[in-house]
Amino acid sequence: MTIVSVPGDANDNDPIKKLLDWIVNVGINGFSVLPAAKKVAEDHLSACGYDKDKAINSIIAWRTAYAAGTGFVTGLGGLATLPITIPASLASSYALAANTAAAIASVRGYDIESDQVRTFVLLALLGDSTLEVMKTVGVNLGTKLTKSLISQIPGKVLIEINKKVGFRLITKAGEKGVVNLMKLVPIVGGVVGAGFDGTFVNKCGNAAKNLFN
Repeated sequence: MTIVSVPGDANDNDPIKKLLDWIVNVGINGFSVLPAAKKVAEDHLSACGYDKDKAINSIIAWRTAYAAGTGFVTGLGGLATLPITIPASLASSYALAANTAAAIASVRGYDIESDQVRTFVLLALLGDSTLEVMKTVGVNLGTKLTKSLISQIPGKVLIEINKKVGFRLITKAGEKGVVNLMKLVPIVGGVVGAGFDGTFVNKCGNAAKNLFN
């Protein structure tokens, strides 16, 4: 499996960046019981008569149901390699959501190997907050993301997006607003709950559906 890192700064030992790398690589390339995003896209396109809208809705429906399956977490594997200790259910939900987003991007014809699309796959994991995060880094997408627009987003902006996505993914389950990241990282396994399921993956899938037009 080819490992391609999420765009980052000089501090490649940053555990948050390593977590994002793991999520996006597993989401796109697949791992163990999770098939590669391109295969997911091809399978659903074929089953839906190559109707892209139907294929995307099918991907979201199947992945939502899959997230609720009891065997997915134990079958994923590779969780021991994570740089930050988070519950297996949470890590698996992130990987499955990224797989869903990447498959949707592939259906729409985006190059999921590009740095820009990888960043937007991660961005979809924030659900309804995707556009909000983009605005904080000075990018106003309006209501649609186009291939030409995404290809023009510079690396420095991608780095800022990744930082914001990483922070939000780590603190997402806290439900108490902003958490001091330096204090959170060493005890994140005890802070983040296991309440991520089909609802989370469904929201991420719909966010990707809106991002990748």
